Amino acid sequence: MRKKGIKIAIAMILFLIAFIINFKNEWISNTIYIISYIIVGLEIVRKAIRNITRGKVSDENFLMTVATIGAFGIGEFPEAVAVMLFYQVGELFQSYAVNKSRKSIASLMDIRPDFANVEKNGKLEKVNPDDVKIGEIIVIKPGEKVPLDGYVTEGKSSLDTKVLTGESLPQEAIEGKEVLSGCINLNGVIKVEVTKKYGESAVSKILDLVENASSKKSKSENFITKFAQYYTPIVVIIALILAILPPLIIKDTTFSDWLYRALSFLVVSCPCALVISIPLSFFGGIGGASKMGILIKGSNYLEQLANTEIVVFDKTGTLTEGVFEVQKVKAVNISDEELLKIIAYSENYSNHPISLSVKKAYGKEIDEKQIIKTEELTGLGIAARIGEQDVLVGNEKLMNERQIRFTKCNDIGTILYVAIERKYAGYIVIADKIKEDSIEAIKNLKKNDIKQTVMLTGDRKDVGESVAKKLGLDKVYTELLPDGKVQKVEGLLKEKSKKGKLAFVGDGINDAPVLAISDIGIAMGGLGSDAAIEAADVVLMTDEPSKIVDAIHLAKKTMKIVRENIIFAIFVKVLVLILSAFGLSTMWEAVFADVGVSVIAIINALRMLRVL
Repeated sequence: MRKKGIKIAIAMILFLIAFIINFKNEWISNTIYIISYIIVGLEIVRKAIRNITRGKVSDENFLMTVATIGAFGIGEFPEAVAVMLFYQVGELFQSYAVNKSRKSIASLMDIRPDFANVEKNGKLEKVNPDDVKIGEIIVIKPGEKVPLDGYVTEGKSSLDTKVLTGESLPQEAIEGKEVLSGCINLNGVIKVEVTKKYGESAVSKILDLVENASSKKSKSENFITKFAQYYTPIVVIIALILAILPPLIIKDTTFSDWLYRALSFLVVSCPCALVISIPLSFFGGIGGASKMGILIKGSNYLEQLANTEIVVFDKTGTLTEGVFEVQKVKAVNISDEELLKIIAYSENYSNHPISLSVKKAYGKEIDEKQIIKTEELTGLGIAARIGEQDVLVGNEKLMNERQIRFTKCNDIGTILYVAIERKYAGYIVIADKIKEDSIEAIKNLKKNDIKQTVMLTGDRKDVGESVAKKLGLDKVYTELLPDGKVQKVEGLLKEKSKKGKLAFVGDGINDAPVLAISDIGIAMGGLGSDAAIEAADVVLMTDEPSKIVDAIHLAKKTMKIVRENIIFAIFVKVLVLILSAFGLSTMWEAVFADVGVSVIAIINALRMLRVL
């Protein structure tokens, strides 16, 4: 770009010298014009000749070469140089725009790790991440990238996950916690046991998604490519007819006058503004999305997102955390803390998610000497002897079977009732927690003209309906198996309009079939399964439902810019083409209609780099 800028500056200075200074001998100014032309135009002429030998005649290089050589032939030296000069200025703008938009994706490419420190026999060995095996221990020092996915086995640190998830706050890496490749270790030294090969790791999959995104073109891009293929040969033929036919038919007209019109017509006809700016808009959209932790696998999906009418959600892990938590503690005749302690001691030897959530809520060390005995009562709960007390912890059936009078709880979730020495002592409610931004996400989706928000879940009817009510969803279908979800989505696909699209958002392996049949499949990339991420068209790296709103907003902004560029470019070109044909415009207007429109369209496309 620097070399191109210097060449353009030198050619511009020479052009201005020849244009402003009135030399006595015309050949001096013409020679300066030719030198200026060679500096900026020789590369274009070479490309045109090379493409002609390859059978590629009707491209912009051919049009520029024919138009400018023709202008020299009829003595219009300043205009011939101006066409090449301003065309190169447009190309410089294009290079700048592409480089600018690529930087957002290039920053993502920086997450590719160069090496991994593998611990072998107490020594560190620097190896290629591809050569590291599952189960090996790697050491990550401060400032280094995490090369592979795994679990921390030793040490404590903070990780910068910004390039991976878009999340600006550092994440804590402690013993037992999972770390993903691509993050940057900020302070302490940590040891990580590798759980995935490099090819299956988070960083490898993300890079693969981004690198392949440009291969999937949108309908707008395909239209412009086809449009240029047919449009360019047609205007070349019209230009030839314009140069040859009128002088033969119309009296008192000169060949040079109509040749000038034909050359102006050729300059205007170049479809650069469309061919450059439309892919650039999509490229900027994909790059801008990656900055926000949203990976869009192709510009075709970006276009489909802009037309989304129905958004269907899985529940667990998508709208909810997917983790059981104690939501409520209600003790009778003892303190809430004491009630929680008794339940935690009773559930100590169980690894059931509900038991684990109780122990997590209690948060203190359990003295196992106080647990005299525990007995699991199938389908009912647990009978235990804690210290000197007999304890019952379980469901409503357990209380009824043991004839214990209790106060029924009507809260939604899993309810554990407690009896101590056959006397009712209270209850706790355990439920899957709704994600913090889920309610806001649903509200904002409706503001973005989404006609229906639907939830599909395999959970019980009362649980599913309760979550749907809290979130303000339009529809909810509960107690569904994976094939049931597929059937419901197939039914919803019939409810959308002809141009409308249905997006499904899921995270689990059982969501993969639904993600695949939807118009747009959106997967939660942080906690989501590999199968879901593979089947999806869009991946949200932060697992936040609000990112769906951002993705749709960004897609609509991209399509608005694309439409603006198409309408503006075609309108100006058609107008100046007509004026050129009737001799009402000079080559200066033709230069603006080509290069000027391209520059304006490119600057407009650059707006995509300002995310939201």
